Amino acid sequence: MKVTPERVADEATWVRDRAETVVPLINETRGRLGELFETDVDRVSTTAYREEVQAVFVDGEVAVNVAGYVALLRDLDVEGDYPGFVVDEVLGRELAATIAGGTPLSLLAQATFHYADVTTHTEGGAGVDDLDAALAAGFQTRLPGWDWREAESPFGVDPARLD
Repeated sequence: MKVTPERVADEATWVRDRAETVVPLINETRGRLGELFETDVDRVSTTAYREEVQAVFVDGEVAVNVAGYVALLRDLDVEGDYPGFVVDEVLGRELAATIAGGTPLSLLAQATFHYADVTTHTEGGAGVDDLDAALAAGFQTRLPGWDWREAESPFGVDPARLD
């Protein structure tokens, strides 16, 4: 596989155009997580998803890695699925983490990937299932809508204290 700037742009377009599949997965995942954690989580619109796809792909260092994971998962199909369980899970988990950003969001996206993956069944092979779950997990993590992300953390240190 060769990854060029043109290939990255093509993968960005594919991810953006996947909104009809990914946005419902994001909202289903948020709904289930909201029930589990007894909190309300805002739904994500197609517009918000597409804007966030653009934000991810504008950063070239992130874009090339996201494009690589997407391309690998789009083409991955292991006969009988189970023997390929490890490779598609690793790629999906890492894609979700890369989309979400740095720690702690990357870890949260990896955990959310497994949660989303259990209920994601997409036509197109084992890799596409994990690809859709990873896109849903990564973007749902980085997009606003969780109350705990909207409030300022009580653990931030006042700069004056460090003087």
